Amino acid sequence: MTTYEETQTYETDETRYEAVSSRDARFDGEFFFAVSTTGIYCRPSCPAVTPKRKNVRFFPTAAAAQGHGFRACRRCRPDAVPGSAEWNVRADVVGRAVRLIGDGVVDREGVPGLAVRLGYSTRQVQRQLTAELGAGPVALARAQRAHTARVLLQTTGLPVTDIAFAAGFASVRQFNDTIRQIYARTPSALREESGTRTGRGSAAFAAGIPLRLAHRGPYAARAVFDLLAEEAVAGVEEMTGEPGARTYRRTLRLPYGTGIVAVDEARPRRGGWLEARIHLTDLRDLTTAVQRLRRLFDLDADPYAVDERLAADPRLAPLVAARPGVRSPGAADPDEYAVRALVGRAAAGELTEAYGKRLDVPCGALTHLFPEPGTLAAHPDPALAALTTALADGTLRLDAGADREEAVRTLHTLPGLDARTVARIRMRALGEPDVGFEEEAELWRPWRSYAHRHLSATA
Repeated sequence: MTTYEETQTYETDETRYEAVSSRDARFDGEFFFAVSTTGIYCRPSCPAVTPKRKNVRFFPTAAAAQGHGFRACRRCRPDAVPGSAEWNVRADVVGRAVRLIGDGVVDREGVPGLAVRLGYSTRQVQRQLTAELGAGPVALARAQRAHTARVLLQTTGLPVTDIAFAAGFASVRQFNDTIRQIYARTPSALREESGTRTGRGSAAFAAGIPLRLAHRGPYAARAVFDLLAEEAVAGVEEMTGEPGARTYRRTLRLPYGTGIVAVDEARPRRGGWLEARIHLTDLRDLTTAVQRLRRLFDLDADPYAVDERLAADPRLAPLVAARPGVRSPGAADPDEYAVRALVGRAAAGELTEAYGKRLDVPCGALTHLFPEPGTLAAHPDPALAALTTALADGTLRLDAGADREEAVRTLHTLPGLDARTVARIRMRALGEPDVGFEEEAELWRPWRSYAHRHLSATA
């Protein structure tokens, strides 16, 4: 295993410094640089004057930079960039751990809970993450909490106490100390900079939380929204508006409660993001809801690497040129998607009506949560019963930290799942970027899932 220290070679650092000197946004989130004379860390595309090479240090994560005492830059907001696309690709323990931390597992279950999910000891998890990322699970979770808190302080009128717990902090004191350490300002000062006023807790909460879900590079939103509209299950999802200005809405079952999320179709803009609004019954579910939206919309992908590889094939080159930044959407609820892949859209709607939990307060066309696997385990359809039983008892795991190889082996043992259905579950529920659907797809590795999206959109 390559360690964090071993990656800090002269050649690698010189290449990184070239990216910083040219303010290359393609590397935002892939690494961070810190300036020893200022005590500040930045993203590669930071617009500030390029520092002298001798004063620059490089880190693989924002948490590593913070752990060495550096504060986030006020101009480029390095903590706000999408995560490295590497964590979607990698299926090893470090990749699985990063995805689980992003899903809020450390906030809810602590490092021991993370280790149990990964099948390793807490010491092994700590050692492997620190070796590769320069920060352990606690530091990575802390950096994520700080970013969530800053966004809420600067974009909502929620009271500070609500923000502290929504971001995942255990106490207001811990929240205050962390914000001061990372941003060198108090929470109140961060809020004043943005001009956001504190609103009444209940009113701000009822209005939902507005967020900008950042992505790197071009984003082919139309293809994503077309797919979601085509697949939408009545009662759980809906798409409103005209192409180019649509809004996707859906219900979510979350660890502490339920949620309704709305995401607007992106228009070309500088510093790309998708506008979203999230309504939660429990603010502690915010981090998890955001990460599930990021996976659904494939917001941590690296479109530069994907497009470069696929454009090398003459068959795909014109498709890539016509739709740069095509994404391979994941799933907001992996277990739900597996059931939907098996039974189809119409039957999924019938299952929702018959077995889904009705919302206490329906929101327009959104009336239900999709039924949990355990609710469907006794269904008379043997294939559906077998799949949902495996999901309910943990024989099959499709969550963010699932062992992909083990999951695929289990899927192939279940009745009613042909090779194409398994491939769809791998691509969407497990978020695999390299799932092949045809023989010549070997030419498109390691981005076969994205090639499939190009071909499907064209068809």
